[in-house]
Amino acid sequence: MVDPRRIVVLAAVALLALSPGIAAAAPAKSKSAATHAVAPPPPPSPPPEPLPPPKIYLFRGAMGPIFSTGMDRLSEKLTQAGFSADVYEFTLCRLIGNRVISSYKEKAAPIVLIGHSMGGLCSIVISEMAAKENIPISLVIAIDPAHATGDVPLNVERFINIFLSDSVLGGGDVVAVPGYRGHYASYDLKENSRVSHINIEKSDDIHRQILEMVTQLPRIPAQTQADAVPLRYLVPGDTLVELWDSGVRVPVRTGDTMESIAAAHHVPVWTLAQSNSLAENAPLVPGQSIVVPRHLTPPEPTAAMAMPPPARR
Repeated sequence: MVDPRRIVVLAAVALLALSPGIAAAAPAKSKSAATHAVAPPPPPSPPPEPLPPPKIYLFRGAMGPIFSTGMDRLSEKLTQAGFSADVYEFTLCRLIGNRVISSYKEKAAPIVLIGHSMGGLCSIVISEMAAKENIPISLVIAIDPAHATGDVPLNVERFINIFLSDSVLGGGDVVAVPGYRGHYASYDLKENSRVSHINIEKSDDIHRQILEMVTQLPRIPAQTQADAVPLRYLVPGDTLVELWDSGVRVPVRTGDTMESIAAAHHVPVWTLAQSNSLAENAPLVPGQSIVVPRHLTPPEPTAAMAMPPPARR
């Protein structure tokens, strides 16, 4: 007859023999459970840091202290608004160009070049110098630049030319090099009898708009926009120039007319007529696209384009 106490001892020994296996199995089960666990989502990316304020370089034309005093007034307005804005003679063009490049390499900031007459030519020369160093130029504004002014190079993100095509001292009809994908707008004011080469850079209205554009630059992406359509206008006489940044294509819907599209986008009808080589009363066909001028504004996430303010007629 088997002793019951012996049975109890044998059972205890068997249980101890199985314990290591049980203990070894436990981590495997835990590891399997960890394999199927969902990883926590990554933390959100920090918002992009705003760009530093632009550095603005203004250039007078020939005999600048006498005939380009509007550049000094514009510089004062920009400085009062908190920007770094210095005025130079165009004769120092390459010297200042080297300074522009060195300053950007030391601390990158948007570059703005504004020039009147020969100063407009200088703005393009400095842009070409910067292009050789792969340095972008955020904005160039030429005010009745000299005829000898070259083409807008590819590194210029935004270019505006305000000129008088019949001017002897200025009259530079500046165009962009082939393949240019930036924002371009050209305004010929020859039909405005009140504007001349020696007062075109003194316009308080143009100064105000330039200040608005420069203020918005730090909020604009550095890269150019592929949908920008170049604008070239012969501004009607006695019309205040509206400094649009470039054009954008908008689709024509059923019932649209030149007047209704102009009203919807707050632009004069003549701009649509010139941008699209159409008569102001031309009929429109649903599905066709119309080029509409737009201002330099930060991109809106829910809109194809930003609406310009009401145009002055």
